[in-house]
Amino acid sequence: MTEVNRIDPVFKNAGDSGVIIEFGSTLDLSINRAVQLFDRKLSTVGISGVIDTVPTLRSVLVRFDPLQISLDELVAELKKLIHQSDWTSTTAENFKRWRIPVCYGGEYGEDLDEIAAWLKLSAEQVIEEHCQFVHTVLTLGFAPGFYYLGLMPDHWNLPRLQKIKPHVPAGSVSVAVCQTVVTSTPIPTGWRTIGRTPFSNFAVVSDPPVSVVSGDEVVFYSINKKEYEALSLAVQNGESIATATAIEPSA
Repeated sequence: MTEVNRIDPVFKNAGDSGVIIEFGSTLDLSINRAVQLFDRKLSTVGISGVIDTVPTLRSVLVRFDPLQISLDELVAELKKLIHQSDWTSTTAENFKRWRIPVCYGGEYGEDLDEIAAWLKLSAEQVIEEHCQFVHTVLTLGFAPGFYYLGLMPDHWNLPRLQKIKPHVPAGSVSVAVCQTVVTSTPIPTGWRTIGRTPFSNFAVVSDPPVSVVSGDEVVFYSINKKEYEALSLAVQNGESIATATAIEPSA
């Protein structure tokens, strides 16, 4: 197979049974997409001794059994796989686009007015703009089902709060640094809360326990408080309230 060497990741040791592959030094959608695609490819090739892989914003952690494969052998296999494709331009496959309801402002989005003042927009304009974006799921982490979305335009580069909120409820939708985050469990946060969704991305009884995964896309749509309460009840009754469609790979 002809090698394609258009990206030169940096390899870093992670203890005696892990290696980190950094695809870039800054957060960039093309770098993040390369991370997601390479991680999915790695999960299908079955390199002997690899125990687990964890994609992050700009890197992939590979955990391995040193009794089955040495670090040098593993790095050689990983480099061989990396050079088989241009991961920054490879088309996406098997990713989904989700439509997720959000009740913005009020008791569910206490920081909406402050966000609007920062953006020099009305609250309604902020909601409309946030719902127009196609958000890429950059990574999952911090808490079960918690997902990071981005990247929004530069004027959404809001700073994090100076003080941590000790508690925000499950479903809170918050923004900062050109990103949106959504939680499925109660957590502390330093992000500004814009709304809340009745959709949960974590169900311990499901296999897998999460629905929205790294590499997927999310489009939010606005609902009112009455609709939020009705959808919350539907979730309690085991109904699915978020829809997903396959993302067609680009030519």
